[in-house]
Amino acid sequence: MHWTEYFPSLLQGAWLTVQLTLYSTVLGALMAFAAGVGKTSRNRFTIAISVLYIEVFRGTSLLVQLFWLYFALPLVGQAIGIDLRMPPVIAGVMALGLNIGAYGAEVVRGAIQSVSKDQYEAARALNFTPRQTLWSIVLPQAIPEMMPPFGNLAVQNLKDTALVSLISLGDLAFRAEQLRNFTQDSTTIYTMVLFMYFGMALVVTALMKALEWHVGRWRSVGAR
Repeated sequence: MHWTEYFPSLLQGAWLTVQLTLYSTVLGALMAFAAGVGKTSRNRFTIAISVLYIEVFRGTSLLVQLFWLYFALPLVGQAIGIDLRMPPVIAGVMALGLNIGAYGAEVVRGAIQSVSKDQYEAARALNFTPRQTLWSIVLPQAIPEMMPPFGNLAVQNLKDTALVSLISLGDLAFRAEQLRNFTQDSTTIYTMVLFMYFGMALVVTALMKALEWHVGRWRSVGAR
């Protein structure tokens, strides 16, 4: 086979990789904010839940998490009489999103705690509630600080999507392995895949840089 004949299959896999990256990154961002803000809460139960989530998903392998959600969780559900089976796409998005969310939660926590104590004192002087302080004063200053680390996590998440091929999802890595098994042309196929992942990573980086710029501009306008 000529190398151009590999493109249709690889592009199909690349499209699924893009979707997995998008959905899991959004889920990860939501989980990061929830757990990161929760870890700075004054409520001990909220702190405990946030810490448990963060430590479990940071302290275990993403591959194990993926296998547990796809293979083990349905068996747990069967034992208690609940159908907990997930389609491979949902399991992949869940594993990727929960994993990146745990790492992102520490970014959120760190950014929130980096806000000057003077800002909190000013909020108390204005009789702001804790919620008003968080949304009106803390987060507008903390979010721009989160953007560069979030950009790195988004790129890492793109690369981690290759693991979903192990649960038979037809992403870019899965399609590449199928072609390699059929043609034995490892050098051409994996060179193409390497450049495709590199190209997608450049796009993700550019999008995150643009988002970072817009957030910084929004902060500058809000400060006037």
